[in-house]
Parts: sequence; structure tokens; C-alpha cells
Amino acid sequence: MQNTNSPESLPLSNSPTLVHQFIEFLQLSEGLSHNTLMAYRRDLELYQAWLISVDVPDLQAPSASTLEAFMHHLHTVGRDAKSNARLLSTLKRFYQWGCVHQQFIIDPTALIKSPKRAQTLPSTLSEQQVVMLLAAPDVTTALGLRDRAILELMYATGLRVSETVTLPFEQVNLSAGLVRVTGKGNKERIVPLGEFAIEWLERYMRDARPVLLKGAWVNSVFISRIGRTMTRQTLWHRIRQLAIKAGIDANLSPHTLRHALPPI
Repeated sequence: MQNTNSPESLPLSNSPTLVHQFIEFLQLSEGLSHNTLMAYRRDLELYQAWLISVDVPDLQAPSASTLEAFMHHLHTVGRDAKSNARLLSTLKRFYQWGCVHQQFIIDPTALIKSPKRAQTLPSTLSEQQVVMLLAAPDVTTALGLRDRAILELMYATGLRVSETVTLPFEQVNLSAGLVRVTGKGNKERIVPLGEFAIEWLERYMRDARPVLLKGAWVNSVFISRIGRTMTRQTLWHRIRQLAIKAGIDANLSPHTLRHALPPI
């Protein structure tokens, strides 16, 4: 009887050797079902078709910027965030496998951080308290819109307070749903945004940021009451004020807040 999980029973792609080897590796090493292997195959075929459409026919050629453009393409054609996260996971596994097995010299997905599923919230901040904190800003004001955008961004990405206040304007790509973050040691990572973070950042950028800038220009995304880059201390003080307003009694700190607002 033919094994329906065999890679030979799956449709070939435009680069059959590498994709076939990868699918065979998954099937032999993990014993994945036929449907799961087909999902991996479809993701890679979609990716390859797009590469060919932009004149990048070689799977070894893409750079991190090419992958950002691909993720932007997926967003513009209306694919949901969950499907895009799964596809990005497929690409990361494919390129990691290729590097380990010396099929690729570099992994173009190395700088792109996959969105994580919601984690269990620590006891210092319950899920209900997170909801209360997100709802605390008065979004009828410019400062309230700013604060809501900050909280949604931190919830979606897990950015540190210091990373949030220093985030440059040009490193946020709302159309692609991505943000480029410079963290400790000047290491860069590319982080996907959730749909709520995109929505509130768009509202802040459109309706509140110009009001806070007062005709001036500041390169950071988030602007203080006096039209300057926010400090870490200012942002943390504001978060504590919002927690008090929401009736949250937990003993918060920047570290526990970051882990209480996990990426999704």
C-alpha cells in the first residue's frame, strides 16, 4: 500500500529538489501527517511564486528586506494574521534546515521575529487587569490616543519601555504590519504587529501625533506633552498612573509589565 504521507505523493514545486528534501526531512524526522506536509508545501509554493513574480527565482537569493516585502504583500492581499504567522514559521524552518544542511549560506529570516502565542499572565497582572489597563487611556484626547497606542504596541510586540520611547518613526511600517526594533547591544530584530496595534498606531499617527508635535518634527514615534521624545521615566510614570486609574493594585515594574503584556 502506498504511503500517502510520502513526499512523492505531494505536488512538486518550482524548485523540487530543495522543497522535496525539506518535506522529506519533516516527514521522516517528525512523522507529520499528509495534511500538515501539504500545508508546508503550499506555503513554500506561495512564497516561490511571489519570488518569481518579483524576479527573484532562486530560493537562496532572498534578503531580509525581500522577506519584509513578501510579508507586506500578504498583508495587502488580505490574508489574516494567523495564516501569515504560520507561513513565516514555515519559512524560518525551511531556511534554518537549509543552513544546517549546507543548502544555504545565510538565513534571511534570522532578523525576523515570529509572533508568539499568548502566554500565561503572571500572577501580578491578570488577563482582566490587562484589559482594564488597555481601556484606561482617554482616547478622546491626543495624550490618551498616544497612551493607548503605546500599550497596544507593547502588548503586541513585547517591546521594552526603553525600546518604545526610542523607536524611530521610519522603523514602523504599518502597511506591512512590521516594526524594526534596535535592542540591547544595537541588535536589530523585525517584529510583526497585531491588527489592534496597527489600528491604534494608525489613529495615533493620524489624529494625535501632529497635535503633540505642534508643527515641529521629532524622529521618535511617541511624543511627550511638550512635543519632545518621551523619556523612559515619563512613560513608566504614565503607565503607573493608568494602572491606578484602572484600579489595578499589582506591584508593577517595567520588567513585569513587559512579561504581563506578551506578544500574540
